[in-house]
Amino acid sequence: MPVALLPAFPAWAQVVTAGPDSAAVSTPALTKEARRTEKLFGMAMTRPKKAGLLSAMLPGAGQIYNRKYWKLPLVYGALGGTLAGEFFYQSRYREYVDGYTVLTTRPRAANYREQLGPNVARARDSSYVRQGIIFYRQKRDVFIAYSALAYTMIILDAVVDAHLKDFDISDDLSLQWQPTLLWMPTAALTPGLSFTLTLNNTRSRRPTE
Repeated sequence: MPVALLPAFPAWAQVVTAGPDSAAVSTPALTKEARRTEKLFGMAMTRPKKAGLLSAMLPGAGQIYNRKYWKLPLVYGALGGTLAGEFFYQSRYREYVDGYTVLTTRPRAANYREQLGPNVARARDSSYVRQGIIFYRQKRDVFIAYSALAYTMIILDAVVDAHLKDFDISDDLSLQWQPTLLWMPTAALTPGLSFTLTLNNTRSRRPTE
């Protein structure tokens, strides 16, 4: 429904309930089949779905498909940083677990200290090692969550970019205005102006093969 501008009216002792939002954007409608213009492994699919699948199979592939090459350092920086933290704390966690096993085994081997990792060897007793196990396990779990979040955000970024790629977001948008009559529930037809803003779907203008 077009946007209407009304002239000023004096106030009356009655309440006028406005209808639905009169601002609307006109976009060409496409069927789901018409949007399946891409293929992956022989299956027809939409551009966003293909971008999401590519990014899920190989992080960064969806950004390459969308030609957003400048995002690759961000993608691999975020994912690489979280994975590096995860591997670091996992290695420390394993060192402390193995060291705790050596320290609590009875009887101890004569060369048991040679079996300890460099960090566990500096611990005063097994209670400190047990605290280290808890600490590094918690840190590892946090970075596992960070890695999963980064992986999910990379996929979502590729899907959103693919959605936006189908729309013309340039400054050359179609805006039309014309005189119109606005129907009011409690009054007669009222003169005003209607404005229509059209956003073009770039995919709908492409010739079919």
